[in-house]
Amino acid sequence: MKEATPPATAHNPLAYKNEEFMATDDARPLRILAEYIEPMHRFARQGVSGTIVFFGSARLDPKGPLGRYYDDARTLARLVTSWSSGLPAGPGRLVVCSGGGGGIMEAANRGAAEAGGRTVGLNISLPEEQHTNNFVTPELSFEFRYFFMRKLWFAHMARAIAVFPGGFGTLDEMSEILTLAQTHKLDRRITVLLYGESYWKEIINFDALIRYGMIGKDDLDLFHFADDPQTALALLTEGVSSELQTPAFARSRTSHKTWLYQRSGD
Repeated sequence: MKEATPPATAHNPLAYKNEEFMATDDARPLRILAEYIEPMHRFARQGVSGTIVFFGSARLDPKGPLGRYYDDARTLARLVTSWSSGLPAGPGRLVVCSGGGGGIMEAANRGAAEAGGRTVGLNISLPEEQHTNNFVTPELSFEFRYFFMRKLWFAHMARAIAVFPGGFGTLDEMSEILTLAQTHKLDRRITVLLYGESYWKEIINFDALIRYGMIGKDDLDLFHFADDPQTALALLTEGVSSELQTPAFARSRTSHKTWLYQRSGD
């Protein structure tokens, strides 16, 4: 039996419709929970169970000194989307996902849209810097208040990740995924690709990390380097093609092929 909704008045709104209350510190757990449940609900309705994530700087200008990375991200996203659209319909179909902003994120969403595919944008509300780019599929455009909930959805849905040149935010996102992989906190293998070998080896001294005992030499096997879209495509598709079964959190629970989260992975 459908639950009866009690009447509400302007002076006595339903609690979850009370915007003044929902903005308070006391309602923070509800806001956090909403950023978990609402994306889960929407991904389920849209039939999206896996993504190929593009990380990279929102500040990268396609006409600037690192502009080639914008073009390469756009090309790679287009190639990935064309490859995925050739797979059987269902959980094996992967959707290009970005942080929804400008720079590399715009390039990824743009390339996927140019290939005729849907594309996800997990945007973050910031005072000045970031606004959702125009290439994100409207039904798959998300806005997050909390960085950690946004990163949760990057990790939950990702089957592969391409990390293009970026700053603090990109380093944070990349390190989070590599740490989860290093500590075996993921219930599946995620292929991680660092795009632009010279850039990454200049800003991160991987050899020094090994020399000082901060990481093991085998930790370098957690990621690959690529410097052109074709090589990157081969590495990404090879990494995910052997694991095209649906991740545990997205297995179908209905006859309508609705993909729902089932396991936290904790």
